[in-house]
Amino acid sequence: MVEPANSELSIGKQCRLLSILRSSFYYTPKGETALNLALMRLIDERFLETPFFGVRQMTWHLRNEGHLVNEKRIRRLMRLMGLMPIYQKPNTSKAAKGRKTYPYLLRGLSVTRPNQVWAADITYLPLSADCFAIACRAMDAQGVPVFGGGP
Repeated sequence: MVEPANSELSIGKQCRLLSILRSSFYYTPKGETALNLALMRLIDERFLETPFFGVRQMTWHLRNEGHLVNEKRIRRLMRLMGLMPIYQKPNTSKAAKGRKTYPYLLRGLSVTRPNQVWAADITYLPLSADCFAIACRAMDAQGVPVFGGGP
């Protein structure tokens, strides 16, 4: 893209034409330090043994082995390596004991005319840190707006 040997266009003009900063042309990434690479190897070895270790447990394990690390560094390295711990996630699809289940009243009903079945949508729109607006829209099942704005 940028040709330093071009005598007609300077590097600055070439960077302006390409809409990139001249400093980004000269930038070379440093990569990870030798200490971080060694930590990544240790994290990888331990993660293969215990794939349920998250950032806190991995930090605790490395500190017990004598490494001076903090959670922030381990979190960054684990994210860089693409490691996610295996843990049981909450089963939100399962109903709680004693919870009443309401029947689906539209099962087997064919919607044949407008205004037979309605649906509603409520959307919260954040405006600032402590303020929001609510947009509400109701329509029948055939997509005709009942109130709350046009199509």
